[in-house]
Amino acid sequence: MTRRIGRKLDGTRFCTRNVPLTSAVIGWTGSAVGKTPVAAVWVIAMPFHIEQVAWMPSPPLVPDDGPIDFAHLRTMTLGDARLEREVLAMFAAQAAELGAALAALPADTAALAHKLKGSARAVGAFRVAEAASDLETAARTDGAAVALAALKETLREACEAIGARLNRS
Repeated sequence: MTRRIGRKLDGTRFCTRNVPLTSAVIGWTGSAVGKTPVAAVWVIAMPFHIEQVAWMPSPPLVPDDGPIDFAHLRTMTLGDARLEREVLAMFAAQAAELGAALAALPADTAALAHKLKGSARAVGAFRVAEAASDLETAARTDGAAVALAALKETLREACEAIGARLNRS
C-alpha cells in the first residue's frame, strides 16, 4: 500500500489512498508529450509489529555469573584482550588502594566510595559497584561499618576473579 502525495506544477493537488506512513521517497516525474511535469512524494506504508523489533538488552545491574561481567568488559574494551588485561590490572590496583583507604572510614568515605563505584561499573564489577553505592549512602547516615564489611567481601571476590583471569592468560 502506498500513499502518493504531491502537487502538480500548476498548483493543483493530487492524493491517492490514506494509509499508515513509515517512510517517504521524494521523486520527480518528468514530462511526457502532452503531460504536465509533476513533483511528488511516494510514501511507503508497511504494517508495524512491535514483536518484530530487535531489542537490545541492557546489562544486568548485578549479574549472577560472577563478580566480574566479562562480557561487559569485552564490550567496553572493544574486544581487545590486551586492553582488557590492562584495564583489569588498573582496576585491581585502584580497588586495593581505595579499599585500604576506606578501611578507616575517613571523612571523605562517600567520595571514595563514589569513585570506586564508577570504576567498578566501567569494568563490569557490578556487585562491587552496588556495595560501593550502599557505602556511599551509608556514609551520609549511620551504618557505614556494615556497608564497609559488605564492600570488602565483594572487593575480595572481584580481585580473586581478576587475579584468576590475569594469571590464566
